[in-house]
Order: sequence, then C-alpha cells, then structure tokens
Amino acid sequence: MKKVSVVVPCFNEEENVEAMSKAIINEFETYLPECDYEIIFIDNDSRDRTRDIIRVLAASNDKIKGIFNAKNFGQFNSPYYGVMQATGDCAVLMACDFQEPVEMIREFVHAWEEGYKIVCGIKSSSRESKFIYFLRKMYYKTIKKFSQVEMIEQFSGFGLFDRKFIEVMKQLDDPTPFLRGVVAELGFRRKDIEFTQALRAGGRSSNNWYTLYDGMMLSFTSYTKIGLRLATFCGFFGAFVSFVTAIVFFIKKLVNWYEFQAGMAPLIIIMCLLGCLQLLFIGIMGEYILSINTRSMHRPLVIEEERVGSWTVTETEEEHGDSEA
Repeated sequence: MKKVSVVVPCFNEEENVEAMSKAIINEFETYLPECDYEIIFIDNDSRDRTRDIIRVLAASNDKIKGIFNAKNFGQFNSPYYGVMQATGDCAVLMACDFQEPVEMIREFVHAWEEGYKIVCGIKSSSRESKFIYFLRKMYYKTIKKFSQVEMIEQFSGFGLFDRKFIEVMKQLDDPTPFLRGVVAELGFRRKDIEFTQALRAGGRSSNNWYTLYDGMMLSFTSYTKIGLRLATFCGFFGAFVSFVTAIVFFIKKLVNWYEFQAGMAPLIIIMCLLGCLQLLFIGIMGEYILSINTRSMHRPLVIEEERVGSWTVTETEEEHGDSEA
C-alpha cells in the first residue's frame, strides 16, 4: 500500500487546524481508501492555541504528527523542512487556511500514479483581493521573464512531490531554499493542475507587504541576474550621457566663451539623477550580497523544539540530527 504524507505548515491557525485534519482524513477515507497516509503539522512558533490543538489531535489519532519549531523560521524554510520530514512515498504540501482545496489531494495522487514525479497546483483565479492577485500575477510574469530557469506562474508551493524529489531536496545545501524555484529548476516530470484560490476559512493571514517583499527578493536574487546586469547597463548609459553632455557644454563654451552661461541647474540635475541611480543599484547589489551571506553561513533550516505523535524512534533521532546539523 502506497503511503501519502500531507504536510501542513501552521502559524496561528487555531481556527483551522482541527477542521483541516478532519477534511484531510475524510478525503483519504472517502476518495483514496487504497492509500495509507499521515498528516504532519509543522508549527512555526504560533502564539495562539494551535500547538495545544495539534497535541490533542496527535494523541487521538496515530496518523497525525506534529513538529514544533523553536522559533519562527520564516514562510519558506518551515514548509521546505516539513516536506523533508515526510515518511511517505510522496508528500502533499498545502496551507492550513483552506485557500487551497483539500479535494485537490485526490487529483494530485491520481496524477502521481500516472507517473508524474511532481504535481503543481496552479492558481487560475482567486477570490482574494483583485489588486493583490494582479500584483502577484505581474510578479510571476516578471520573475519568469528574467529568471535563468523557466519559473512556474501562479505556483505557490501547493502540490505533490515524489520521494525521489524529496531525497534531492535533502541533498541541497541551501539555508534559504526557494521551493518554487527548486521545483522549476530540477526538471522532474511535472503536471500542472489549475484551481481557484478560496478565501481564508478563518483567522488572519500572517502575510504582509514585508513578507511579500521578502519572498520577491528571495526569488529575484536566487534565480535572476537582471539586477546586477541592469546596474551595469545603466552605469554605462549614465557614463555615456555624462560624457556627451560634457563635450556639448565644452564646445558651447568654446564657441560662446563670454555669452554662454549654463548656471548650476544642469549640474545639480545630473548629480541628483546619478545619485539616485547609485543608491538604487547599491540597494539591489546589497540584496544579492545579503543572499550570498545568508547562504555562506550554512545555518540549519529549522531548529525543532518538540515533536508530537507516533514518530518512530529511528525517525525522531535521524530528523533531530538533521535539524541541528
């Protein structure tokens, strides 16, 4: 019997975690009775009752497990680490807020049984704010256009990953992994399935403008060179314009030595323009340097504080060893 692991990252999801576990159990018992399964909730240092509820669920059902992070390790590290802890033949990664339909699990599994190693949930539309959805769409199109690999539009990480892909994930030595980029880069046989993103079932989203910017810059610095190349091109262009301007002013001064008075305005305008460009591209290069610095420190993805549920002794010892490596 094939085993499917469902990995559900959590952060302050006390209103959704119990309902999510029931929905997943119903999905397997009703539509996938031929599959064994496990549900892994990985909590990113919630401040509400999420952990207490997971403890109760794990104590009442040996198919439910929990991993509690020592602190909040961010919206990318925690899900990535959770997938690596899956013990099934494949793992389904989905959010705990019901924005990603639970019924997609059966479609993912059927596609996996057809031979696809990766199955991606693609947001064809969304019931969230139209403005936010538009910004996300523009972001995906931009990063796809300038990326060194063919990025997957409207893919947020919701999908199924075969055991072979999970083993490759474990081999990647990256303390700030970008799962969406890794999926696009490694080239496993993939199937995309579209869905409509629903509104949150309960609670408030932990995403804000800063976290969205953080995700954008992680993908930007990990999979594009456009920032550095743009700085170089603009530098050459600025130098050319400055050189031509200097020649023009010099000639005009020679021709009309006493009559030509340009004043300070052109000089101030050029200096302000070049200063703004310098600050902009110093910031962009700083993002790249920050990304390099973070990766060079080789910090662990996640530090675990506690595990709950029916983990075997071997699994617990091995994974705790990995988490502290």
